[in-house]
Formats: sequence, structure tokens, C-alpha cells
Amino acid sequence: MTTKAVLFRELGGPDVMRLEDVPVGEPGPGEARIRVDAIGLNRAEVLFRTGQYIEPVRRFPARLGTEAAGVVEAVGDGVTGLRPGDPVSTIPAFSQNDYGVYAERAIVPASLLVPRPEGLGAVEGAAVWMPYITAYGGLVEVGGMRPGDTVVLNAASSSVGLAAIHVAERIGATPIAVTRTAAKKEALLKEGAAEVIVSESEDVAGRVLAATGGRGAEYVFDAVAGPGVTDLARAVADDGTLMLYGALSGQATPYPGFELGMPALNVRTYTMLETARRPERLRRAVAFVLSGLRSGAFRPVVDRTFDLGDIVDAHRYLESNAQTGKIVTTVAH
Repeated sequence: MTTKAVLFRELGGPDVMRLEDVPVGEPGPGEARIRVDAIGLNRAEVLFRTGQYIEPVRRFPARLGTEAAGVVEAVGDGVTGLRPGDPVSTIPAFSQNDYGVYAERAIVPASLLVPRPEGLGAVEGAAVWMPYITAYGGLVEVGGMRPGDTVVLNAASSSVGLAAIHVAERIGATPIAVTRTAAKKEALLKEGAAEVIVSESEDVAGRVLAATGGRGAEYVFDAVAGPGVTDLARAVADDGTLMLYGALSGQATPYPGFELGMPALNVRTYTMLETARRPERLRRAVAFVLSGLRSGAFRPVVDRTFDLGDIVDAHRYLESNAQTGKIVTTVAH
């Protein structure tokens, strides 16, 4: 059996990706083959394709993608709890050097498939797990966010930023969104941000301190990094946490803890894999996200969909940072 899959044979921009026919065999022990119906696009794929990800490409041609929704077609030896015909989503915790879901069909680890709740379509099912596991894992599992806390979220219109707004609301914390321009302010308020700060025209730290009665935020969840961390650090409450989970600025990040007059703060980096690759953390994360989906507290926000054949255009749009929420590629069968 063959399938169409996205491959790239050199590092580079979106144009290095090609849709090619490749063999897809039977799943091995602990694996499952899924018919892919929708694929969630993530910044990690851009970084992997350009050679800037936390793990390098080991060989060419290389595949892409860890987040998808579809239907189980076959399971390998030792797999229980999954049957052909089951609608599922992937937990994006495997290496793109080992598996890739930018394809019509894909083999993936069966342990990283989650049954798709009734009423959650494939497009939405491909837009859930990376954002919500990142937000829940960083803020709750690692950070310990509690009711009454305040969290500042930059790049707030990203899929992770929106998920973090929803997670904070679910916990009983107060989310303050930071966005570069005013264009996305109303959308962020609609998604549940208690306040929206426009960074190009407002004093972020000053606004946060005013909103918290001078206390500062217990958490800053920073997707941008770079020189701006020094200003964000001034918005952190005494003994609060500045958590870096992205580097959208592309610039060097100073350590913001050595200036006199700064609050006593904790600074750490975080990746979603800290949650997704630890079984107990992942078990709690899946339960939390499924509960939020069933109650309606969590809702995937999809900005735009592309056909799989238009993956180059989809990645160009992803790199534009113009989206609010998730970009999803759909697969016609």
C-alpha cells in the first residue's frame, strides 16, 4: 500500500516540502495505522524543517508532523483498547525522526492515540492536544497555578495562548493577554482574557501591576523570549514564575534576574514534552482536557484550514503569524 506524504530532502523554507507517494505498511508491535483526516500545524514543524528544533533531522528524506485526527485502520501486536474504525487524535509526543503525520495514512505509537469525544470533528480533534497539553502542563503540572493567581500570556492569539486563557479560567485564575497590535484585542476578550495589553503602545509591566493592585502576576507564560523578558520580569509577583516555552523573537534572551530592585522570581524553560512523555503527567493532562471538552470550557480555535496539497501555502501562513488560533490541514479521501 502507498500513501501520499509530505517529505523534505534538505533544510530550508516551505518550498522544500513535497507531496510524494511513499509505502505505508502494517503497524508493528505497539503501533497503529490511522487514516489521517486532519493535521494540526505547529511551530515545531517549522523549526524541524529549518534545522532549528531541539532535535536535528537525522536523515533525508524526512517527514513532518505529530498532531492529527483520523480513524484507526489497523493495530499491531500487543495493542489493546483500540479497534479499526475508532475515531482518534494523536498526542504530539513522538519524534518526527521516527513518525510523521503529514500524510493520507500514518503509522504512529498506539499509546499516543486518544479516543475522540463524541461531537468533536476531525478538524477540531487535530487542534486540541498540542495547545492544551502545553498550557496545562506548564501552568498546572509544572507551575502549580491555583485559583486566584494571575497569569500573563504573550503571543496570546496563538493556539497555545488561547488554550492557556481557557485553562486559567477553568482553574479559577485570571488570564491577562498581551498582543503586539490592537487588531486581535476583541478576539482575545471574546475568548476570555480578563484584560488585553497592546505591547506596541502600552507599558506591559505597568498595566499588569495596576491590574493586580501592585502585586504583579504569579505567572508569566512567555512564548516570545528575547530582550523583552526583562520588561516582563518586572510584571512578576514576588516569588512568581517567568516560564519560557517559545522563542518567537528569534533573538538572544538575557537572564532577567540580576538587576537591583527586581522582584524575587523564578525563571525556567518548559516544553510540552515534559508533560507528554511522563506517563502520570500525561494521564492527568488527558483527563483534564477531556473534562474541559465535555463541559464546553475548552474549545479548539481554528483560524483557517488548507488542503494537504497546499501544505507549502499553509506553512507560509503559519510563519506569517497572522493567525488567531490553530491552522489545520485537511485530507481528502
